[in-house]
Amino acid sequence: MSVAEDVDSELADLHAAETSPGMAAVALDLARAIDGTDAPTAKAVAARELRSIMSDLRKLAPVGEKGDAVDDIAEQREKRRAAARELAAGG
Repeated sequence: MSVAEDVDSELADLHAAETSPGMAAVALDLARAIDGTDAPTAKAVAARELRSIMSDLRKLAPVGEKGDAVDDIAEQREKRRAAARELAAGG
């Protein structure tokens, strides 16, 4: 997988096109620049800038409503309770 594909996937996960479309476009351009060159210095400069922009985009990303450890625990608890209710009902 290329750097541009990885960055594009992360940008989609971060909803960066909605929150910061300009920064998202620059990040994708930098990723394509990294993929398109073999010059180590150019790659290093682009990678440093890409890292900085992606860090900012991660901070600006909307907080997800689901997916953290607390949600996972709550989901597992609800499954256990539903199974216990079913067992108690004679199912």
